[in-house]
Amino acid sequence: MRRRSLILVAALTALVAGCGIRTTSVPVDAGAAPSRVPCNVTEDGTASTAAQGVPVRVFLVCGSQLEAVDRRSPQPEEKAGGDPVRTAGRLLAQLLAAPSEGERQAGFTTEVRGPLSVGGGRPGDPSGTLRLSRQPEDLTPTALSQLVCTFAESSAGAGGHTALLGGPGAYAPKRYRCTPELRERPSSAPPTAPVPTPSPSAG
Repeated sequence: MRRRSLILVAALTALVAGCGIRTTSVPVDAGAAPSRVPCNVTEDGTASTAAQGVPVRVFLVCGSQLEAVDRRSPQPEEKAGGDPVRTAGRLLAQLLAAPSEGERQAGFTTEVRGPLSVGGGRPGDPSGTLRLSRQPEDLTPTALSQLVCTFAESSAGAGGHTALLGGPGAYAPKRYRCTPELRERPSSAPPTAPVPTPSPSAG
């Protein structure tokens, strides 16, 4: 009986040791705890922004995703109107601007780089077309995703969370879609949708 008890104690000791349940005075370095980017700009972080101007919403990069940020464009209210090209130009200027101190502290960046401008479509383009000074495909996927979602979710969009974008060349514009998947993975190519057929001009 005593022998069986000793065998049982030895077996339990081996099992505990095999599971790694033992005390140690050596600290274990498991690496730094993963940090979470807040992606939330407080009002204090944008206090330097002028109170006057046109409220705009742009999509910036934060935590490898696209997040909407509310800003104010310095463009006078009377020039805002409902002109999609003016709206697109105002939004592009915001995407090209460096993030504010509050935005940087919250983890926001932008991959949209100049020189880059936007104008209206050409004769024969579908209504709502915006043409960039560079081919959309020549931009980085993340920069294009920022433009697509920023334009698509504004009055410069083509409806249905889409934006009609072309470049300076003779290529036809494409209708890009801003989807939840694109906002989660802006480094992927923005999906496209069928381009509407231009309406014949009235004679």
